[in-house]
This record gives sequence, structure tokens and C-alpha cells, in this order.
Amino acid sequence: MNRADAIATVRAEIARACRDAGRDPATVTLVAVSKTFGPDAIEPVIAAGQRVFGENRVQEAKAKWPQLIARYDGLKLHLIGPLQSNKARDAVALFDAIHSIDRESSAAALAKEIARQGRNPLLFAEINTGAEMQKAGVRPQDADDFIAACRDRYGLTISGLMCIPPLHDAPAPHFALIAQIARRNGLRLLSMGMTADFQTAIAFGATHVRVGTAIFGTRTSSP
Repeated sequence: MNRADAIATVRAEIARACRDAGRDPATVTLVAVSKTFGPDAIEPVIAAGQRVFGENRVQEAKAKWPQLIARYDGLKLHLIGPLQSNKARDAVALFDAIHSIDRESSAAALAKEIARQGRNPLLFAEINTGAEMQKAGVRPQDADDFIAACRDRYGLTISGLMCIPPLHDAPAPHFALIAQIARRNGLRLLSMGMTADFQTAIAFGATHVRVGTAIFGTRTSSP
């Protein structure tokens, strides 16, 4: 299956999942995860009408996206991987959304750069719903305090939450947990669901699904 057909299939599955959940498909943004893929792989997906893309690393995105953004109208770039404080300047300059705020040092750096550059990317706090030691994200029990600190201490507008459930867990309880945290903090956006589970995520209220393999195929290089 070529990538244009692949993304058409993903869109159809999103629409089907939305119908099953009684939702409008327009309420779900497909983030095509293009990490490790170069412009030759990305351009057919752009040609198929996709405009929102996700990258894991600031430096990788900085190397390949400015030229694409200059060539194609309406592209939106989302940072879905960890954000280091020393990359905040480049992240704010390049990305339209940042899904991975998970520490106060990053929040402080982002606040400084947002004020300096006058840009306002969409911001998500990342919640480590499985409390996995090796994974980024705020622990669920610390989520409310962290969101409050981002808002009150750093003046950030946190619009949503992001999570990546543990690989071998059923995703539904994790999606339910993050949706609950979002509701009690008045957050309307949920970045959750990837190739294997985005239909389930939509059933639990996902507004952004991050799909890579189903569109681009298996990655041959490390993310």
C-alpha cells in the first residue's frame, strides 16, 4: 500500500471510530508521525492532503522541516517527543504544538521563549499514566499540582494532556485516567492513541491521535 492509500485508510478508520463513539470526525486531529523519515517519504503524505505532522526530536525537525514549510501551505508541526530545556528556543520557533511538557525546568524555559518570540504553540502536559520509571511524563498523582504550577507560576496556557500507555497494558484504563485528569483541570484536549490503539483512544475522547507506522510503514532507523 502506498502512503496516499495508507493515510486514506487511517482517515476512514478515524471516521468509523468517531461514528461508533457518536463523535464528529472533525473533532479529531490526525498527527502523522514522521520521525526518522525524510522529505521524500513525507511529501506524498502532504500531497494526499495531510497538514499536521509529529516529530520526536527538535534537531531532526529543524534539519528537514523549514524547507517543507516554505514549499507547502498550511503545514503544522507538533513536537511529541521529550523537550529538553536547552531546546526550548528552537521548539517554540518551529513547532505549532508541544505535547511533552513534563518538568518545571522545561515549563520555565518555554515561558521565557514564548514571551521572547511572541509565539503561542498549543501546549500539552505529558502524564506518565503507567508510572514507568524509564518513561517521561508527570506521575498521575502529581498531575494537578504540575498543571497548576505551569499555569500559576509560569503563566503557560496548558490546553491538554498527552499519554503513552505501557506497551503491554490494555490502553483503555490509561485513556480513561488521563481523560479524568483533564476534566477536573478544565482541559479540553487529549493527545492519546497511536497506530495500535487510536480507535480506542477516540472512544475515550482523544482530540489528537499520533499515527506513524500505519502511514509511513515500519521504521528502519532508530527514533
